[in-house]
Amino acid sequence: MAVTLAFSLVGCSSHQDTPLFSASGYIADQGINRLWREDDSEHRPQTLINVYSPYYGKDTVITRYEYVDGELHLIKESHAAAKDLGVTLRFDQEGNVSFMQRQLADAKEKLSADDIERYKYQADKVLNLSKTLRAGNVQLVQGRWRQGVITTCAGEPVTLSLNIRSQVWLAKRAAKADDKLGLAWLTAPEGNELLLVANEDFCLWEPKQGQLN
Repeated sequence: MAVTLAFSLVGCSSHQDTPLFSASGYIADQGINRLWREDDSEHRPQTLINVYSPYYGKDTVITRYEYVDGELHLIKESHAAAKDLGVTLRFDQEGNVSFMQRQLADAKEKLSADDIERYKYQADKVLNLSKTLRAGNVQLVQGRWRQGVITTCAGEPVTLSLNIRSQVWLAKRAAKADDKLGLAWLTAPEGNELLLVANEDFCLWEPKQGQLN
């Protein structure tokens, strides 16, 4: 499945209706992307965090994008399973690379011109997706499942209306769970979409407004 609930939505929002902090996500070909975005007082992007969880493997990739006056200033990629690995790219006011580094297990190296263009392209793609998802009122919610009860990270109990596939998925994981599960889902005018079910408490690290910077 590719970017469900995103490009099927048509809508627009004015700056007055646009929140300065938002969370969303989408389903990509090989995994799940969760996005947290915080804008400055003029509604320009300030910080955008993309957490990519692949369907296969456990190497969650966290990419942080920072902006100055709405222009891309920093790309910082890290790996949850290997914290010593990562990529850092900084840009000056003209958009030129002022610092680059790829951290390997036992060395550091520069990025190629193709690597830099790929990271810049991905940054544009994620930013545009965040705009589309926000305009379509597609919101990410994370929470916990415990003994059949689902609560958000804020502690609010919720009843999710899920499709059959998601119901079966959750039921299978719940049958094997000792105590509780971590959940992530999308809410939109078209309905709910279950993104992740895991033996992990997403609420322990979920970004909050004012904490991205």
